[in-house]
Amino acid sequence: MSSPPTRLADWTSDQVADGERWVRTWAQAGPKLEAIRREELRRLDPVAGIARLCGPSDYTVPPRAPQPTSGLVEQQRWFKKLSRHRD
Repeated sequence: MSSPPTRLADWTSDQVADGERWVRTWAQAGPKLEAIRREELRRLDPVAGIARLCGPSDYTVPPRAPQPTSGLVEQQRWFKKLSRHRD
């Protein structure tokens, strides 16, 4: 039983050599490009990134400004009310 021909069966030896060279080049470039990408992400300003995604706006005033609290105090208030109803 013979195996089916590979997709490279009709490539010339020069084309195969070019393909191998291409793979080696990207194997070497990949980690370097990843390092560049990570460094760019580290330096990214979050507000500028949000502005790029959502459009320019003033993120220091409502409704886009961060809330002054996490809502935990309000949640505790609701829990206290609910506990009174269970008694």
